[in-house]
Amino acid sequence: MSIGTNIRHDSSVTHVAGESVFIDDRPEVRGEVHVGVVGSPIARGILKSIDAREALAHPDCLGVFTAADFHAKHWGTITHDQPFLVVDAISYMQEAVCIVASSKRGSVEAIKKLVKIEATPSEGVFSIDEAKAKGEILYRAASPFIQGDVDAALKSSPHRLKGIFRCGGQEHFYLESQAAIAYPLENGQIEVHSSSQHPSETQRVVAEALGLSFHQVVCVVKRMGGGFGGKESQGAPIAAYAALVADRLRRPARIVLTKDQDMMITGKRHPFQNEYEVGFDNQGRLLAVNALLQSDGGAYLDLSSSILERAMFHLDGAYHLPNVRVEGICYRTHHHPHTAFRGFGGPQGNMTIESILEDVAHYLKKDASEVRRINLYSGANLKTPYGQVLENNLLPRIHERLLLSSGYEKRLGEIREFNSRRCGKVRGISLTATKFGISFTARFLNQANALVNLQLDGTLQVSTGATEMGQGVNTKIQQIVAHAFGVCPDAVRVMPTSTEKNHNTSPTAASSGSDLNGAAALLACDRIKARLIPLARARFQGQEFDPTREFESPESLTPSPDPDMVFSEGVVRDQRSGKSVPLRELIHLAYQNRISLGSYAHYKTPDLGFDKTRVVGRAFNYFTQGMAVSEVEVDEYTGEMKVRRADILMDLGRSLNPGIDRGQTTGAFIQGMGWVTSEHLVYDRDRNLLTHSPTTYKIPNVQDTPREFNVEFIENPDNDRNVHGSKAVGEPPFLLGTSVWTAIKHALSFRANGQEIRLVSPATSEVILMELTRLKGE
Repeated sequence: MSIGTNIRHDSSVTHVAGESVFIDDRPEVRGEVHVGVVGSPIARGILKSIDAREALAHPDCLGVFTAADFHAKHWGTITHDQPFLVVDAISYMQEAVCIVASSKRGSVEAIKKLVKIEATPSEGVFSIDEAKAKGEILYRAASPFIQGDVDAALKSSPHRLKGIFRCGGQEHFYLESQAAIAYPLENGQIEVHSSSQHPSETQRVVAEALGLSFHQVVCVVKRMGGGFGGKESQGAPIAAYAALVADRLRRPARIVLTKDQDMMITGKRHPFQNEYEVGFDNQGRLLAVNALLQSDGGAYLDLSSSILERAMFHLDGAYHLPNVRVEGICYRTHHHPHTAFRGFGGPQGNMTIESILEDVAHYLKKDASEVRRINLYSGANLKTPYGQVLENNLLPRIHERLLLSSGYEKRLGEIREFNSRRCGKVRGISLTATKFGISFTARFLNQANALVNLQLDGTLQVSTGATEMGQGVNTKIQQIVAHAFGVCPDAVRVMPTSTEKNHNTSPTAASSGSDLNGAAALLACDRIKARLIPLARARFQGQEFDPTREFESPESLTPSPDPDMVFSEGVVRDQRSGKSVPLRELIHLAYQNRISLGSYAHYKTPDLGFDKTRVVGRAFNYFTQGMAVSEVEVDEYTGEMKVRRADILMDLGRSLNPGIDRGQTTGAFIQGMGWVTSEHLVYDRDRNLLTHSPTTYKIPNVQDTPREFNVEFIENPDNDRNVHGSKAVGEPPFLLGTSVWTAIKHALSFRANGQEIRLVSPATSEVILMELTRLKGE
């Protein structure tokens, strides 16, 4: 049995041995050139001139290319509003103005410095408040999500709170920066190797940039050194830069951004500023929620509209809101265009409701976990604010079990006693939840295709549209295929993703990589098996195979399973007769009878369809649910915070690989914790990003991880919405990092003397110390 076992990540050995090949590990070929990007020196203004004479005079310079060299001037995932290179208007600091080509890697930076850019600056917009005042709107949600009578419920509520929740952006900090190599081929073709989550998008963008047809461009992705959403859209123009140089010079071209360049050029997680008013009763039950979600989209749209909508979808969190109105606006600022990031807006929406519930508990002087319990989705046929019925709801069960397993009640008492001593440190504890919708909210993206080739020795090669960025999608697909044919996982090889084998693919995003591509691979396996089973039956019945006559094997597009024919341990067995045949022998028999041993399959998630104008339909295939309890300790003199303990309980259905799922859960939690505590993006007055390296931008390190870290999965055999009953894991646990932030809020409540706690995210040591100082009146 391959499903549900802890087989190792398919790249684990080569990673440890230093043998895994990333883009810049590809050997340099003869005539290869190196590409660099020259960025704008101002955040907003008009480009007057580009003087490349000195650069072109450099002995290693092979060319300087501007917007005029591109066939298409603009690109974009949703709308084509972003220039490949500045045409005239400059819209953010370090926006790409031109690219340079050098025969030597070491000369790229020197050549870039010789390019003289003249631009006229103008006043920029750098905050949501400024953009709001000037009416700089990138996107307004088509319709609000409305359930019940919000205004009447607010008016009649015994208690009301009103406020603004603010959360900052976040750098992706993937270890492999944006990178691509383009190889010019014969007949005007281009082959691009890219560190991309979306090979089909890269293929399209490169083709449009060069004025080529799509069939002239192939994009190959072997693996990425991390992505987290940052390579869903923004890797495409980087590949286009390399492709342009390769096409013009007819030489291979390599572009690899340094970590500093990558952080300064690329977009981040969207900052949000969410206004709300809530009404609640004496127990803390939410009676009405009126919320306006406002995001900073940066200079261009990118994926901001979809990210805003997913934030709206997750404003309810794990809690039933009987009367609710959720609206959303994305504002244009002169920051780098913000983009996809693990959670895709979900964390910003979910964190808002968790912050509200923490404030309600503080206002009523009640335990926040009890306030959360009475607001949980509990019972049958409860609808979300967007009208989808919550099925397979394990939230009450998860809450009850986690409170017991984490020892919450006992620890809360100990924290109260500890804080009463006033020893210079203060502790807090908090439980938060995730109910993350799984599916792309754009229905057309919920599709995948797979090619499975069964070789004569019984091994298999599998090609899908999924891209491996360390999350283990290849390993899970490997297990699905191995289980389908009853072979060991080592007999299955998942091939590099290539647009010539898997076309029109969706990005590996929305936590759906294993769901979509795994289902497509399984369907392809079933089609091959449907051809083999009649052959096996004929053999079991003693049928002679006449070489002068064709053996008729079905070619059904929707093969029906035969539960009596089992593929296991390299053998095909008829459970009714007890007869069996080695798989390899059956494969050779099929080959000799000219039966196809390969299959292509296309899968689309069933029953999806949401009309965002009318707010009707099914937005998500299912929900991944979970909760976390985090305990923190804050130094009252420095604001330094440590996570003493974290307990996580997740519903992942029937896990395909518990080890990989555990790694995804812990990694997502730590990354979420970093977003809400230490990862602070700092800009100077001219809007240069100051925190553009590991020395200035603080992601969590080993010293920041919880001193005690417990992760468990709850049993859930009832999920029938996904391949083998599994559930997606990539993004949902990220939202649980919020529990660290709400635990800090809880700790500060012990020094608040009844005052409102005004904590923003990220709650850095400086932010915590300033809020403590304000609360103490010092």
